[in-house]
Amino acid sequence: MNKILIITGPTATGKTSLALKLACLFGGEIVSADSRQVYIGFDIGTGKDIPRRALRKESPLGVFYEIKGVKVWGYDLVSPKEEFSVAQYAEKINRIIKEIQGRGKLPILVGGTGFYIKAVIDGVATAIIPRNPGLRQSLADKTPDQLFENLAQIDASKAASLNSSDKKNPRRLVRAIEVAMWKLDNADRGDLKTAKESCDALFIGLNLDNDRYEKILRKRVIERLRKGLLREIKVLLKKGVSWDSQAMSSLGYKQWRGFFAKEKGKKETIESWYLAEKKYAKRQITWFKKEKRIVWFNPESTDYPESVEKLIQKWYKKGYAEKN
Repeated sequence: MNKILIITGPTATGKTSLALKLACLFGGEIVSADSRQVYIGFDIGTGKDIPRRALRKESPLGVFYEIKGVKVWGYDLVSPKEEFSVAQYAEKINRIIKEIQGRGKLPILVGGTGFYIKAVIDGVATAIIPRNPGLRQSLADKTPDQLFENLAQIDASKAASLNSSDKKNPRRLVRAIEVAMWKLDNADRGDLKTAKESCDALFIGLNLDNDRYEKILRKRVIERLRKGLLREIKVLLKKGVSWDSQAMSSLGYKQWRGFFAKEKGKKETIESWYLAEKKYAKRQITWFKKEKRIVWFNPESTDYPESVEKLIQKWYKKGYAEKN
């Protein structure tokens, strides 16, 4: 049975630093599970944290970086001018994971995008539903309230299941309408199913106490500014990346649109960015609480990361002992 280690949790909890250490201990390679890190040139705002001395290499499966002797995959999968779906992500990453396992290495899936992780580990039935450019164009000028009403008329149960954040997100509402319309047009196909190979997955989750977490989150926002986020955004705009692109809707980028249009001040923009990060972290935690396979750890506890290492060691050895 193929093993996969997952390191997940809300943003700014030290997932990547833990993964690098574990990769060295267990002969692993890191695979990013972050919906923002897939874009080329979106580095500082997405927290890729690529050291200057890191080697960027090409392979038949795409780009990877060597950081402290560890291969890191899943960055720079697509141009920021292109649309990118969870289905495309899962297809690319599953090939990478199989290749890693084929070399006898441990794939370590690291990130806070729960939907991406689910797509890789369990499969997502609706991911196979294609985009409908004509439908998207017809919905482009509608408000979130209008989109929600449209969805409610097509699929009332789906509309009722959306949380307040989803109801305000035009992109998610359009996709929900797209899926609902496809199901109506393909009703004779029955329920959508996904066929995923079984894998032995261990889920490790990192989370911090609320007061401490908010301080770390604010500090991280300031650090990304100091590293040159505004300069990075200027370069992206100069290269023709539009504010209306899917990539620019990423957290840490879209908040700066008003600033570059000279409609908002820097201080106001920084605060709105921090608050958006805080809200996003809460949504992440809500998502991960539904995933009962996660074993949670506090990165600031006295027995961390030794307790994590012991758990992984037991899991890692068990499969190979049974195999032999």
